[in-house]
Amino acid sequence: MIVGVPKEVAAGERRVALVPDSVGALGKLGLEVVVESGAGEAAGFLDAEYEAQGARLVAGADEVLGADLVLKVQAPSPGEIEKLKPNAFYMSLMRPLDQEDLTQGLAARGVTAFGMELMPRITRAQSMDALSSQSTISGYRAVLLASLALPRIFPMLVTAAGTLKPARVLVVGVGVAGLQALGTAKRLGAVTYGYDTRAAVKEQVQSLGARFVELDLETGDSEDSGGYAKAQTEEFYQRQRRELGKHVSQADVVVTTALVPGQKAPLLIEAEAVEAMKPGSVVVDLAAEKGGNCALTQADQDLVVNGVTIIGHTNLPSEVPAHASQMYAKNLVTFLEHLVEDGQIALDFSDEITAGTVMTHGGQVVNERLGGTLPVSESQDSGSAEEGEN
Repeated sequence: MIVGVPKEVAAGERRVALVPDSVGALGKLGLEVVVESGAGEAAGFLDAEYEAQGARLVAGADEVLGADLVLKVQAPSPGEIEKLKPNAFYMSLMRPLDQEDLTQGLAARGVTAFGMELMPRITRAQSMDALSSQSTISGYRAVLLASLALPRIFPMLVTAAGTLKPARVLVVGVGVAGLQALGTAKRLGAVTYGYDTRAAVKEQVQSLGARFVELDLETGDSEDSGGYAKAQTEEFYQRQRRELGKHVSQADVVVTTALVPGQKAPLLIEAEAVEAMKPGSVVVDLAAEKGGNCALTQADQDLVVNGVTIIGHTNLPSEVPAHASQMYAKNLVTFLEHLVEDGQIALDFSDEITAGTVMTHGGQVVNERLGGTLPVSESQDSGSAEEGEN
């Protein structure tokens, strides 16, 4: 099989799907790697490094997109879908619950597409979990942005010029990104607090030296089978905003990370809560792309409202492209090690990992979360893309 790695075409995307060190790992699986010239430059990986690891460099995207298997970071554009071979394989972050037209387009093209953020949250799939790996980068980067915007330093210092109080950092939504944000803020010397509707994360928050914020709310069944927060009623969110606002007003930095797959981000911080914050305080909203957890957030903008800076970057992993690409490439390689047998992709729809991530196959939407129906469980050898699949 030929594996193609094209340049990313989405605005501002600096990551690359495969780093040079990953080329050899795919070679051991019997896969040949073709990379579009310049694909890794924005992340700091030069063409010569890919060639040194055995990849073949080509100018332009057409040959790369015409490979048996295409690996990308971002979902394909309509123009890229048209260049994919029927019966080819495609893997990237897809946001499938938000882009129905994309899924239908891939199905119509006859592509077997995998959405990396659909990876089941099970132990044996941890090293394939791209959503978690990229969220780790997001949480780290969010705190660094806050530290630069805050007009004070994070740690407490006792100096001849006086004592400097530590910054107070509140993280709302303590998943992978939130935990990384808490750990990073703690390492920088801040006093840290974490809040989540899922009481089960309390121990994780405390293990990082942070205090768990408990609100007088009945959370009930707040976690889905995948470990993500479930959407709550509007009445719940109204009470939550009132209670949470008291803690927001006391914070120097607030990092929000709350997202519900396939839905608009829940509103957690009202404009009144921002107005109550001290001038110079900072809000970093990791849900900006889905509308934001803060009422004043604007996607891809840094705003100052009543002296409070609100940061709404929508692609934080791309701001740390070298390590973000390294982690994402590892996710892809491990996933392919799971799928590839004798140099070909073998599809076993009875396998939880395959069934959970596959979106389209045989001209149909087959992922149950997208309203599809899986084919009858069987192990299929892909053969070559030209031969098609049974």
